Amino acid sequence: MASKGNDSRIDYVELDVTDIAASKAFYGGAFGWTFTDYGPEYCEFSDGRLTGGFTTLGAVRTGGPLVIIYADTIEDAQRRVESAGGKIVKPIFTFPGGRRFHFADPDGYELAVWSAQ
Repeated sequence: MASKGNDSRIDYVELDVTDIAASKAFYGGAFGWTFTDYGPEYCEFSDGRLTGGFTTLGAVRTGGPLVIIYADTIEDAQRRVESAGGKIVKPIFTFPGGRRFHFADPDGYELAVWSAQ
């Protein structure tokens, strides 16, 4: 099968938020993400590999796809999430291939962090 390049791969994640500054503080503090502002209602984030956006143009809603973030050391990631104001909704657990935990960000979005260790 020929390589498809970036076709059909996850390219961007967009989250509706109530406060862009609070979202930047949370994700910057917990994971070291960087940000590019595009006016008062939109901000792009980058984790160094994937980009996405925060916007105040839509309604905040919980649920949807589970976004999973990788961590070299899961305990350190959990401490950073908690320190930045995240709420742990599923403590660290094992699964085939590694360990992970789930957390809620300040707007109630549930995300997960996993590690192979």
